[in-house]
Amino acid sequence: MNQGLSRRRVLGEAVGLAAGAAAVATGLPSGGVSAAPPRTGSELARWRRQATQVTITRDDWGIPHVRGKTDADAVFGMMYAQAEDDFNRIERNYLVSLGRLAEAEGETAIWQDLRQRLFVDPEVLRRDYPKTPSWLRKLMRAWADGLNYYLATHPEVRPRVLQRFEPWMALSFSEGSIGGDIERVPLTQLEAFYGGRAVPMTDEELGLLFREPRGSNGMAIAPSHTRDGHALLLINPHTSFFFRSEQHVTSDEGLDAYGAATWGQFFIYQGFNANTGWMHTSSGVDNVDEFAETIVTGPDGSRCYRYGNALRRVETKTITLSYRTADGGRAQRTFPTFATHHGPIVREVDGKWIAFALMNRPVEALQQSFLRTKTRDYRDFIRVADLKANSSNNTLFADSKGEIAFLMPQFMPVRNDRFDYRRPVDGSDPATDWRGLHTLGSLPQAVNPRNGWAFNTNNWPWTAAGADSPDAADYPRYFDQAGENPRGPQAIRVLTARSRFTPQTLIQAAFDRYLTAFARLVPGLVAAWEKLPEGDQRKARLAGPVDLLRGWDWQWSAGSTATSLAVFWGEALWAPLAQAARDAGMSMWDYLAERATDAQRIEALDAAAERLTQDFGSWQVPWGEINRFQRNDGAIVQTFDDAKPSIPVPFTSAQWGSLASFGARRWPGTKRYYGTSGNSFVAVVEFGPRLRAWAVTAGGASGHPDSPHFDDQAERYASGDLRPVYFYPEDLDGHVERSYRPGT
Repeated sequence: MNQGLSRRRVLGEAVGLAAGAAAVATGLPSGGVSAAPPRTGSELARWRRQATQVTITRDDWGIPHVRGKTDADAVFGMMYAQAEDDFNRIERNYLVSLGRLAEAEGETAIWQDLRQRLFVDPEVLRRDYPKTPSWLRKLMRAWADGLNYYLATHPEVRPRVLQRFEPWMALSFSEGSIGGDIERVPLTQLEAFYGGRAVPMTDEELGLLFREPRGSNGMAIAPSHTRDGHALLLINPHTSFFFRSEQHVTSDEGLDAYGAATWGQFFIYQGFNANTGWMHTSSGVDNVDEFAETIVTGPDGSRCYRYGNALRRVETKTITLSYRTADGGRAQRTFPTFATHHGPIVREVDGKWIAFALMNRPVEALQQSFLRTKTRDYRDFIRVADLKANSSNNTLFADSKGEIAFLMPQFMPVRNDRFDYRRPVDGSDPATDWRGLHTLGSLPQAVNPRNGWAFNTNNWPWTAAGADSPDAADYPRYFDQAGENPRGPQAIRVLTARSRFTPQTLIQAAFDRYLTAFARLVPGLVAAWEKLPEGDQRKARLAGPVDLLRGWDWQWSAGSTATSLAVFWGEALWAPLAQAARDAGMSMWDYLAERATDAQRIEALDAAAERLTQDFGSWQVPWGEINRFQRNDGAIVQTFDDAKPSIPVPFTSAQWGSLASFGARRWPGTKRYYGTSGNSFVAVVEFGPRLRAWAVTAGGASGHPDSPHFDDQAERYASGDLRPVYFYPEDLDGHVERSYRPGT
């Protein structure tokens, strides 16, 4: 039997070198699935009848408060309202989740589509749909009907691809987080494998570029640590701007959820009802794995892989993808794809094929995502969590009974801890296989901790509740790959600063200005400068910048020149050391503090001062002159312009320890920094006998530039001035902009 079977040879044998071959499309959607039939008169009548069961009330911020007779009616109205505000983002999310983005954006998106279709097969979802619980099918039908009714009543809206939504499509996008598990598959290496050519990994894939960390902050505070004896919850997702829609959705069947719904989904992903609140933060847990497969030719000539003392056949599947051509036409590419029992093959390393294993439980995930929005207390929340279909998110929880909790993702495979799953493990060794899922009780958690608070900032779970945190020694090492980050110590700092929190002081904590990273890093820079000999020209040239940083209190503000200098210095120090930190297996935070040399620190400060002077005329520039929020149009990818209006944002990137996160950088043609991610929807909730909440959304509720709600929250966003949430019907008195039924 031949070892290490050639990838090129295998691809050629599979479909006669069809991989990558373009052909004129047949006019069918991707994969050859027949086009959906046009809407009928009976459908329109059915949609109109359901619309009479729905009322959409827009408050004076444009936030939709959707009420339906049933949960399905509420979902119908929820989707209609989302489509009113930004249909473009809904469609794009489903083009991504269905593996059809190239049909809109061209052949450059083909590898992203292929990655999606390796794991999400539309035909499988079609077969799964009839097997789902009847209550969930009702919601999925209402989801599709609400979107289709919007298109039927808005003929001026022209979808790029999806002319019709089918109920089963909701299963393709069932969990709601940004940057899901599938994005850990590097597209360059997928292209190298299935395209049959060498493609180097990008610096971004290697983690060498400075960029805003994806993630979020969540804090839960017990009644024992609040002034009024009510539990508090901070909801602070850090996502791409305008990634979610702020909505309030209620029904006569008990649905009453407020918060942020990812565009196109029919559940509140991060939010609250009158009794419970849930905030998800991206987890550092290891719940996806790579298995290095040994590919051989079997005795009968079939393609096999070793597993223990046996050979198993490699599974094969042909995937056909459509893409938009430069002239606006449509063509197709066909790929033979491969999988083992561990998962699809996504790349090759040292002659081994790498199979990728992740959670693929769309029915359970969609159930868990919706049902949690109707929970009434912690016990109810945990009952829903036992579906074990949350794979990538920690949860901060609080309820009206005063219970709080930090919980880890419930989808947690049991593994042999003697293997290092941070790297591909030997797929031929049965001992590396997943062994079922952990029970919820065996996961690290902090439920009603004695210290009175719990938090997560995408850091490890071992400090989630101070002294009452889970102990790393009690758990396998695969429960954390993130380690600590600068926001972790900052969260502990603000949570331990007082013991009688109010909603207002929790908001202040969420926007606390202290930058832990620079408090740790700058003293090393000052010491390096002091070591310079008196005759060194840099000693005199950098005396002013060093004095500015030495006298700084490590706090950001729009008027702070030290913040500008520190950020530019940190970025200049980051770039040349990223690879070394990766090679050392250290976080950038630790590497910059512990391994950067004096020469590197000084060189970076010199570069920062020079760049500030070149771009802004001085190395003493107020941070708010550089760091700006600008929203010019409704495009998903913004074009920024220094000549157009923008507003100052005082907080910085989360990389430097700021809890309030603003991921900004220079763009083509700009000198100023413009943000595209970070704080997006921010809310503070108080669970008393009567719920109170405050919130702000980046920009505004509408994606239409001609709407007054396109950017009416921008100033509040930048200043951390959260507005009261209108949760109860009486709260809306005097704050209603309009009330209507879908289609009218």
